[in-house]
Parts: sequence; C-alpha cells; structure tokens
Amino acid sequence: MSASNLLIIMSDEHQARAMGCAGHPFVQTPNLDALAARGTRFADAYTPSPICVPARASFATGRYVHQTRMWDNAMPYDGSIAGWGHGLQERSIPVESIGKLHYRSQEDPAGFDIEHLPMMVAGGVGMVWASIRAEDERVSGTGRMLGEHIGPGNSKYIDYDRSITDRTVDWIKERADDPRPWCLYVGLVAPHFPLVAPPEFYELYPTDSLPPVKQHPATGYRRHPWVEKQNAFMDSESKFADEDERLRARAAYYGLCSWLDHNVGRIVGALEAAGLLDETTIVYTSDHGDNVGARGLWGKSTLYRESVAVPMVMAGPDIPAGVCETAVSLIDLSQTIADHFDAPFEAAAGTRSLKAIAAEPDDPDRAVFSEYHAAGAVSGAFMLKKGRWKFHHYVGFPPELFDMQEDPEELDNLAGDPSFADVVARMRGELERVCDADAVDAQAFADQAAMIESYGGREAALKLGAPGATPVPELT
Repeated sequence: MSASNLLIIMSDEHQARAMGCAGHPFVQTPNLDALAARGTRFADAYTPSPICVPARASFATGRYVHQTRMWDNAMPYDGSIAGWGHGLQERSIPVESIGKLHYRSQEDPAGFDIEHLPMMVAGGVGMVWASIRAEDERVSGTGRMLGEHIGPGNSKYIDYDRSITDRTVDWIKERADDPRPWCLYVGLVAPHFPLVAPPEFYELYPTDSLPPVKQHPATGYRRHPWVEKQNAFMDSESKFADEDERLRARAAYYGLCSWLDHNVGRIVGALEAAGLLDETTIVYTSDHGDNVGARGLWGKSTLYRESVAVPMVMAGPDIPAGVCETAVSLIDLSQTIADHFDAPFEAAAGTRSLKAIAAEPDDPDRAVFSEYHAAGAVSGAFMLKKGRWKFHHYVGFPPELFDMQEDPEELDNLAGDPSFADVVARMRGELERVCDADAVDAQAFADQAAMIESYGGREAALKLGAPGATPVPELT
C-alpha cells in the first residue's frame, strides 16, 4: 500500500484538448498546466461512455457499461456492484467525496464513508424520458439544454463549484495533522452547461478572436447518419438566436474551463498550505468531453474525440514527469485507486493502474473501448481505439474509421475506402473481442423498455427526470 494520500478531481464535460498543457492554442489553464508539468499527462485517455451517469457508474466499478447495465442517465450507480470505494473501506482507508457524484441516492452504500454536498440524479431516477430511444417513440427536447442565458454571469452551477471548492479546502485543513493515508474524491461540475461563465473568466475569450469550428454543416459538411439522428433529439445548434450567441456559447465554455482551472488551483494550494502536497498523489480528469460546436454538435454523446476523449493528469510521489501516449481509460483510473491502497477490486479484463502504465514505455498496441446507449441514440454506438486507428461501429449504420496519426481531427472517414477494408475488418474483430455489439444493443433496449414499463409506461416516463442539467443540491 502506498503511504501517500490520493486526491481525485473529476470535472464534468471537459474536452481533453481544452488545456494549455494539451497544446490548445488559446485556452488558459495555468494550474492544470503546472500539475501536468510535475507529473504525467496521459495524452490518449477516454471515457467508457460519453454521457455522465453511465461513465460515472463505470468509473465507480471499473467495468464497462455493458457489464454494469447502467445504460443511460436514468440508470445511476447504487452501490449494488462493488467498486473501488468498497475495497478501500474493506482496508479501513478513510474515503470521502465532495461534490457531484451523479449516483442514485445519498442513502445508497456507494463506497464513501461520507458524501459531502453530493449531487445525485434528479429525484433518484434521473432522465427517464430520455431513455425512450426508438425513433418513432421518443419525444425530442423542446427546451434549450445549454441554458436560457448564455454568456457572462452567475449560475447555480458556479455557486455549487465554489461551495465544493470551499468545502475541499476546509477538508484538507482538517486532515493536516491526521497521519493516516486518505482518499478524497472531488466532483466539480464546470465546464458542464448551462453556458454561463464568471465574467472575469469569460472575458479571457473575446468572441471576435475565436477561430471557426471544423466541419460545420453550414459549410457543406454532411454528418454521419447515426450522428444526424442522435443530434436531432436536442439539436442545440438550431436553438441559438444568432451567430453572436453561438460565439458567446463557445466563449462561455472556455471561460468555464478556466473557472474550473481556478478551482483546481485553490485545491492544490490548500494541499501545499497544509504541508500535504509532497505526500499526496493527485489525479485530474473528467467524465467525458464536449463537442463545443464541432460538426454543429454541442454537449457529449458522440464517439468523436471532442466528446469521448478526456483529460488525464497524475502528479505526486514517484510519478514521472512527462507525457504518456499509451491509450488509457477512466476504468484504468478505477484500478489505479484500488492499487494505490492495495485494496481488493474486480475490474474489467485488461484494466491496469495508470501508475504502472506511466512507468513503462509507450504501448502503441493497447486498445481502449467506449460505448453509448443513451439519449438520442437510435441504436448502440461503439468505439475502439488501437494504435493509429480509431473505429466507430453503429448498429444498423455504416462504420467510421479514422487514422489518428495522419488525421487527428477526424476529418476523413476511411471506412468506405476499399483500400482500408482490411483495417476495418481487423478493428471490428478487436471490438468483438470486447463485446457482441448486436447482443449488447438488444440488451440495452430490453433493459430500458423494462424500466419504462416499471414506471407505468411511456406517458408516465415522459414526465420523469430533469428536463436539462441536473439541479444542484441545497447548499448549507
């Protein structure tokens, strides 16, 4: 067991490239950059599912979504599958959380000794209405998911992040004289919508300085047919008043990234002030990314890197300084937490500690996997990234294949090119080693249909769950 403490900071919806240390041309994240400079940045990290609740259930358990069968934002983690937190509790390691969890209920045995200011799914059930996925049965969202006001200002989410950070700073002070190694999970919500950023951070990104987004449909780009159907469920792009508001949305997103960075800086500063920095391993990551207007898409829910890749930075005792190019996943972070404390934990096959991965030469052949069965998906979507290739399999739709070495922006889908047929076949075979996509897709639809029936059927389900961003808990 490591003698060092472990602090995990997980944001919500932070695009992997939206950090200075990741080479972004204008996003300002000095505190995350400083953390990366003294530790390891994993440059090829992914979420097991590009939407909040399933990703967080996978992170809690170290298992893929098709293994947890927590498919969407109405199927939250309830502690019924043992996770890394339970392993730490079995080892008598103090383990607490502060902030967003997006689990079912504070009463559930989710693996924390104490949950401070927890955000859970709305009403303990989550977005049941969005679990109706069949194209002829679903009801598209009528409101604006990104928020009614977009731009500079204040929001309940900003207040919540401030309270989470304040509580974390106090918690660290309280632990300064406790000799026992501890584990603390901190769940911040920025840069998740609503797209309202504190003015001082919003103003870092003048709208007239923002470059155009890539592959916008207005320029003639045609979205993949599965993506087109998924996006039609909300179609946030169509709900902007004008181009100026669209630019404000992007500035607000980047402003929220800098607001997030500010709060990370406060937390790291509290560790240093308490004399705990040199004996604490820190991991920063996010549950998934955000498209931020690329391809005319907003929010998560796609398999493109903007949505499915996550930032991943680890610093602390014995963590080498540098960049690791080996592909990793949030479920590797799950294994890392258990291994840090030598705690019992049963994760998905092939899952490894990030610390072990960082200590080895880059492995270009390591595969990572993600899947999506949630809001707007008319069928299951599956991603496999291995080496230079990134493969997307959509049940009932044509696949996508990208050469991430030659085309890191995923501009050119090679799946229909006969000269890449062998690569497509090989990547599909690799994906089938993880799961049977057709069987998984059928299981997801069956489980969702059973859940909807348990709530009284379609009309009852349409009334269950928050219409947009999950409400914050009462702050005391």
